Amino acid sequence: MTTTRRFCRFNRQPGNEAFGMPDVPPNGFCLSAFVILTSRERPTAVLMGKPDPTAPWDHIGAADPGRVARYARGWMLPASHLMMFEAPEAAARRILDEQLGGPTVALEGPRVISEVYEPKAFQGMTQHWDLEFHFRGSISESARPRSAAWTELAFVDTTSTSVSEISRSHEEVLAMAGLPLRPA
Repeated sequence: MTTTRRFCRFNRQPGNEAFGMPDVPPNGFCLSAFVILTSRERPTAVLMGKPDPTAPWDHIGAADPGRVARYARGWMLPASHLMMFEAPEAAARRILDEQLGGPTVALEGPRVISEVYEPKAFQGMTQHWDLEFHFRGSISESARPRSAAWTELAFVDTTSTSVSEISRSHEEVLAMAGLPLRPA
């Protein structure tokens, strides 16, 4: 019996057509790591920042200048797309180093999330696929990292901050992590 299923096996080698695809999905496929650091003193407070548009976000977070300018208006989690052939755990450590100045934090995870959606910023682009690796940790607010990648870096209480104040759809990541959110 020959299957009609298309498995998620991306391979351009001849002969693999029956069990894979020679190209990425037409509306994109992203592999991303998120570092969700909660406050030891306030469990609903999460370390988030407002990105500095002059920081090298193309290098540390896979974001072009136009997107960073949009994201800078709101809070976002330390995050990045994975680099080619980078393990999710290595991406999480890279995020700690490059975006947060290298704090020593024990991380749990990853929790793996797969979602297909229409991106808010790109109306009409249906079925964009994200595979996300969520890493969790906690630190004392007195040990809050400092980094030039952000204009502000603070513990943001998810119960008192409106989801409209969170950028880059990171409110959805917080919801998937089980944190309570205040509606817009």
